[in-house]
Amino acid sequence: MRVLFVSTPGIGHVFPLVPLAWALRVAGHEVLVATTGSALAVADAGLPVANLADGFDFRAVREQARRDHPELIERLRNTQMTDLSQALFIFSRISKMMADGVVKIADDFRPDLVVHSPMNGAALLVAGRLGVPAVEHGFGFARTAHLHDAMYDSLVEEFAAHGAAGLPEQRISLDVAPPSMLTEPSTGWPTQYVPYNGGGVLADWLRERPARPRIAVTLGTVAVETNGLGPVERIVTLAPKIDAEFVLALGNADLSGLGELPPNVRAVGWAPLGALLETCSGVVHHGGAGTTLTALAAEVPQVVLPSGADRFINAGAVRDRGAGLVATAEDLDVPLLETLLRDDGLRAAGAEVRAEIAAMPSPSSVVPRLAAALG
Repeated sequence: MRVLFVSTPGIGHVFPLVPLAWALRVAGHEVLVATTGSALAVADAGLPVANLADGFDFRAVREQARRDHPELIERLRNTQMTDLSQALFIFSRISKMMADGVVKIADDFRPDLVVHSPMNGAALLVAGRLGVPAVEHGFGFARTAHLHDAMYDSLVEEFAAHGAAGLPEQRISLDVAPPSMLTEPSTGWPTQYVPYNGGGVLADWLRERPARPRIAVTLGTVAVETNGLGPVERIVTLAPKIDAEFVLALGNADLSGLGELPPNVRAVGWAPLGALLETCSGVVHHGGAGTTLTALAAEVPQVVLPSGADRFINAGAVRDRGAGLVATAEDLDVPLLETLLRDDGLRAAGAEVRAEIAAMPSPSSVVPRLAAALG
């Protein structure tokens, strides 16, 4: 098979596709990833990548959307979303910007199958145009396959301009959410979540078990830009009162405003999250899908501080399963962080979910099923 992966231009959208892409390559299939912007970092995973839009700037898209629809953007930031249909207009706008580039890449590559990130109208367009199946690869707890018709309606002119009569006839969804954490049965193919958070040379301290409990603190790749470092400032203030090591894994965020860090706080910039969490007794994070599932796969109790997008959905799933706590930055205090470290119930639920994830069909076992779907 020739398989074209089409990702929305964000690291959190493209990284979950890597394990399946490699499973296909190992099985002898040809793979190409089409994306742009920060998602081009997927090339570091050793995959062939085509840039579908030179100069794409996700931040500029968000700023333009804020100017065009200030009331909608404000609602997205301050509403506890339970359905990503409220964010459709942003993904529709991005899909329109991607469409020409994806069509050109697909015409050159001629895929037999298109695998795509959720809410990716450009991928649906190109699969419909070529008459090949589209496979939506989920990355969290939000349900999005039901939005395909609405995405088509928002891109009907682009579909017509590129000669696509409609959505692809065969649409498959891969669901990485552990079934016990869903509020209703999944309609997708269960697929094991295998963390990919980027590679890196592990520092000596990260290869050793810590002498005392370690808590990771991360805000992902988007939340820190839009919401600042408020939760981190509070944690740094609390850290000297807690017998634990805190690791601030905040990427390229400017931490100069935090001042001199306490002795039990370590700032590391970028670190492979999966490797970091395997050494941790707890994690405080923003509720991004990749961070949430990586923590679940590592059996690490969580304090989730959701802040828009799908993060409230992910946080609710963690809370309802008993694998973590949901809070605001203002809620952060010593008792909350001590609960994160000491609560046996959180650990028991985490162990159950980790076992559940491990028992789900691996990406490698999904590959022959995808091949069979082509007939």
